[in-house]
Amino acid sequence: MKSFWCERAWLPDGVASRVLVRTDGGRIVEVSTVDTVPLGCERLYGMVFPGFANAHSHAFHRALRGRTHSGGGTFWTWRERMYALAGSLTPEGYRRLATAVYAEMAVAGVTAVGEFHYLHDGGNEMGEALRQAAADAGIRLTLLDACYLAGGIGEPVTGVQERFSDGTGERWAERVAGLREDATTRVGAAIHSVRAVPRDALPLVAGAFPDRPLHVHLSEQPAENEACLAAYGRTPTELLHEAGALTPRTTAVHATHLSTSDIALLGGTATGACFCPTTEADLADGIGPARELKDAGSPLSLGSDQHAVVDPLLEARGLEHGERLRTGRRGRFAPAELVAALTNHAAIGWPEAGRVEPGAPADLVAVGTGSVRTAGSSAEQVVLTATASDVTAVVVGGKVVARDGVHATLGDVGELLKAVL
Repeated sequence: MKSFWCERAWLPDGVASRVLVRTDGGRIVEVSTVDTVPLGCERLYGMVFPGFANAHSHAFHRALRGRTHSGGGTFWTWRERMYALAGSLTPEGYRRLATAVYAEMAVAGVTAVGEFHYLHDGGNEMGEALRQAAADAGIRLTLLDACYLAGGIGEPVTGVQERFSDGTGERWAERVAGLREDATTRVGAAIHSVRAVPRDALPLVAGAFPDRPLHVHLSEQPAENEACLAAYGRTPTELLHEAGALTPRTTAVHATHLSTSDIALLGGTATGACFCPTTEADLADGIGPARELKDAGSPLSLGSDQHAVVDPLLEARGLEHGERLRTGRRGRFAPAELVAALTNHAAIGWPEAGRVEPGAPADLVAVGTGSVRTAGSSAEQVVLTATASDVTAVVVGGKVVARDGVHATLGDVGELLKAVL
């Protein structure tokens, strides 16, 4: 049995001081408050949160950071740079890159990642590379294998897109069924977008794995909405609803350009919404109606998507700041709501995680409260002042995987990234 003493901890019923978390190694078995620190405890200072969940990642996009800002452009011109990168990757190269990316997540407090995976090459070698990378970085992985059958509505896949496609929905489902799970890896499904999955294939993909999470890129760009309306007379949200793809196990990623009826459909079906504020800003996507979705019944989660920044705390703050910019009002989300989005593991198929309570995985993130950023913050508002630089310790399944920005087994992550990139 291993124990962690937390100076302060974010518990289900609020912040508590001097919290003792006892584990059986991998899971929490007891949470209590103590006056003295028992001998042999691992001490976690500052504010201790449940592990952070990165609900939307494209690991290979990390190689584009700092290389796409010359000449302006749009999401669509950025995509051409992404395609060129996708065409260059091998399974071994992807494993090395993803290991460094997941290690970067680990030192930032991410204990589980949902990898929206569409670089298939018609087999599972790339998926296996991602599984191994997450294992080496010491974090949990949900491999959200994306069906990608078209280059656009009514258009065939061409060029590098052929690496993404299985040809038919049936062949996609057959391949995904062969992906292996283990103690730290789970498999889910994804509809890349209504651009990439034709209308007649949507019901098959939506229903192929009914007990697993289903993710979909939704209305990230106005051009997607315009093309869908022109082809089908429906918004992307309405098309997905018609196909039976909007359910409590579904997460709509981005959900940026939505109509009032779209919001009602997503909330009414308890479909989740994953916002990726730093990517949505970097790609000039826009600011989605996060507050309205939450109020309508959509659980919120957060992702780093193309990894313009890997900082879960900045994503949480970006959710609130986007709302302030969009509406001219402050306090659109209470700090507790931001933490709930930051720790929403159910969105990626780990519903037992994301809480400091008995039965949950022993996943903890300690955030320092004495830095130039956090000094003076109230404990409940650290989520609005801290950054990944303030993460002092990360625990996954009862094991310390990072301390003060250094990975426990992989060392200096900056050097690791530099060697790969």
